[in-house]
Amino acid sequence: MSATSVTWWGHSTVWLADSDVTLLTDPVLTDRVAHLRRMTGPTPALPGPPDAVLLSHLHADHFHLASLRLVPGSPVLVVPRGAAAFVAKTMGPSYASRCVELAPGEETTIGAVRVRAVPAAHDGGRGPWSRSQALAIGFVVEGAARTWYAGDTGLFDEMSQIGPLDLALVPVGGWGPTLGPHHHLDAADAAEALRRVKAAWAVPVHYGTLWPIGMARLRLHMFREPGPRFAELASRAAPDTRVRVLAQGESLTVERAP
Repeated sequence: MSATSVTWWGHSTVWLADSDVTLLTDPVLTDRVAHLRRMTGPTPALPGPPDAVLLSHLHADHFHLASLRLVPGSPVLVVPRGAAAFVAKTMGPSYASRCVELAPGEETTIGAVRVRAVPAAHDGGRGPWSRSQALAIGFVVEGAARTWYAGDTGLFDEMSQIGPLDLALVPVGGWGPTLGPHHHLDAADAAEALRRVKAAWAVPVHYGTLWPIGMARLRLHMFREPGPRFAELASRAAPDTRVRVLAQGESLTVERAP
């Protein structure tokens, strides 16, 4: 049996270990991102330098510059096509030299695993205050297991072509009551995404971590409920998938027969 382990550090930050390769997705390693505050779970404590960081798009809660500077070592930065120029401008040539840009359908190899970019239905720009633009993508990591990290996305027609999978890391919520469903998956759409990709295991991410400062007691159901609600809906939409709702800092090991 071959095993792949995943540790969820809140929001979209996941430590993925597969085939003696370690990958870190969209790291948020601080307790604050602009007007958002970490409301639950420990501040992430990485076990060491990752071999690569997978960055899905330029939005600040995924491409967080302060957190990237906290990542130990000098890992490869696997970024969407167009993002290396943003890295060079904001972080300097030493970071830009580590960038590998991918567009959907393109891939790179990190040690014994293959990292392939897949589509995402999401705005890839930095934000309305910035001219920086890049694609928004997801990733499929192929080693001992086939793992899909979706980044931020809404539903899209090609989603069914991503599977079958051993593990899906699926965004199921957001970071505030005004973050609408357009180009984001809520719990119901995430369950439909899981039906399409046909994963053996699924872990909900992108919920229950960051919340706007000053709103700690408002609409907490939108903060707490997406993960368990996704598990409930997925049991009907994708009954062959085992869903594990992790606490921040908790790990899951998925074994795959040869």
